[in-house]
This record gives sequence, structure tokens and C-alpha cells, in this order.
Amino acid sequence: MGEQAGGDTIGQIIIMDLNDEERKAFEAFLLSFQHRNELKKWTLDTEPMLLLSGLEINLTNRTVVRNGQEVKLTVKEYDLLCLLATNKGRVLTYAQIYDKVWDDLPSGNEKDIVGYHIRNLCRKICVSASALAISIESVREIGYCFKSNP
Repeated sequence: MGEQAGGDTIGQIIIMDLNDEERKAFEAFLLSFQHRNELKKWTLDTEPMLLLSGLEINLTNRTVVRNGQEVKLTVKEYDLLCLLATNKGRVLTYAQIYDKVWDDLPSGNEKDIVGYHIRNLCRKICVSASALAISIESVREIGYCFKSNP
């Protein structure tokens, strides 16, 4: 385990598959730490979702719903949408997008590749964007930015 500047120990995440007997023992162990202020309990929703102005992105089953209708996206379109939506309001460069979505070294044509997939994505999710209040804006010669109004 690493140390922070103030000397606090950084925790680790452990995922365990326990049977009923082991679970009871582990819960008893956790109860002993319940009143320690320096420890926090973190839980995940059963279905983590991104909710953005009429657009629902379900991260568990990789589905996208716009105004109550499921939108069929390719793997790359979905990955692009998640990357841009989780970086809402931040301009991502062509190289950053290409690196994260394609997980490959830039080949010099990432601007064209990313642009092609962004255009297809926009055709599917930015239809009647005024009703959704979402957009993927091109930042000339730099990259793209996802915008969403509450």
C-alpha cells in the first residue's frame, strides 16, 4: 500500500465471492469497523447509468435510450458516447479520443476515423437535439466536446 503526503494509508479494493457462512463472518468483521470515522463504505448501484437531458446510458448492459426509445449503436459509437459524456464540457483531442476508444497508437489519420464515427453517432443521438439539449460539438482542428443542459 502507498502512503499519501500526510501519512494516511491508501486503501485497496477487494472483490470477493463468498458463500453464506463466509459472508456472515465477513459482515461481522466489517461491523467492528462501522464506527471508525476514517473509513467510508462505498456501494455501487445495481445498474450504473449516465442520465443526460433525455439520454440514458446504461453502463451495465451497454444500452442507450433517447426519449424512451432504445438507440442501436455500434461498439465504437457506444464507446465514443461514453467517453465524451463522462467528460461532459471538456474538449477532447482527436488523439485522446483515438487512444481511449481504439486503444491504438495514432497513425496520422485519427482525425478522419474519429470524425466518421462521431458523425454517425450524432445522426443517431442528436436528432431533435433542441428537445434533448445535448450536442457533440466540433472544436476546429482540435477535437470534440459533449454538451448537455440540465
